[in-house]
Amino acid sequence: MAWLEITIDTVSEKIDSVVTNLTAAGFADLVIEDQEEFETFLEQNREYWDYIDEEFQEKLQGLSRIKIYLEDTDEAALSRLENRVKYLNLTMKAEPMPEVDWEESWKDNYPPQEVGKSLVVLPYWLTDSYEGSRTPVVLDPGLTFGTGAHPSTQMVMEAMEEMVQPGAKCLDLGSGSGILSLVALRLGAGSAIGVDIDPKAEGIARENAAYNGFAAPEFTALTGNVTEDKALMEELAAGEYDLVLVNIVADVIIGLSPILPEFLTEKSSLICSGILDTRLEDVLTALRTAGLTVTSVREKEDWRCVTAKK
Repeated sequence: MAWLEITIDTVSEKIDSVVTNLTAAGFADLVIEDQEEFETFLEQNREYWDYIDEEFQEKLQGLSRIKIYLEDTDEAALSRLENRVKYLNLTMKAEPMPEVDWEESWKDNYPPQEVGKSLVVLPYWLTDSYEGSRTPVVLDPGLTFGTGAHPSTQMVMEAMEEMVQPGAKCLDLGSGSGILSLVALRLGAGSAIGVDIDPKAEGIARENAAYNGFAAPEFTALTGNVTEDKALMEELAAGEYDLVLVNIVADVIIGLSPILPEFLTEKSSLICSGILDTRLEDVLTALRTAGLTVTSVREKEDWRCVTAKK
């Protein structure tokens, strides 16, 4: 099936009315690319990230447009759209799209990721074809954060290669896809608990664990916010963990820092990552204020990974 990509240029202050008009005309599947919409979204969700791709922001500079995709044989829809765009006093451009198997082509973006000295993160569809000697961590990479490609995740994995001991107990706060818990188990840990505030992450992490042959009691996935749910915090704190992992963003690590010692013993280690270099001192100060001793700082690109002890 061949498709046309139709691009309609407008301005930010008119984009809502244009969308309303197009929707009323029966064009409901719209892709909006608008700088002001994007920046508003960022401001409303600023607590969830420290870093936004500058190259992507530059591409959006001054941009305000709507894209619609139609089958190239649907002449009636194309004519109806042309009339509506003309009525709105706008212009549109229609370009044929290359024929691609969209259901499969996205997989090309997820090659094996070799990390550290011994690990490789594999998308599940490459499990049987991988012939290398590295220890595989198998994921469905299209579901949630944590594919092994980001420097912050890679630094934690590299640190874990050095720190995970056979039979170790691990706690992963902000576990996302469950990748770090699975790395721990692949490296010989005896058990791992992954906790995330997003209820969708719990099922995804269990699914990824199954790809690797793990289930309870080796791997446990939970949903909750340890800073707000005292019962959950106390339940988790009752465990004696050898390794606690926090790969999120600086502000969340800082918010967690007062309670992180609750999950640590004198023999435990803490690994924190997802920290931009510009926020490193803030995180170090928060950890030290919580009574923790920083033992190392790793660097990769603009990102930092901190290890600490109680």
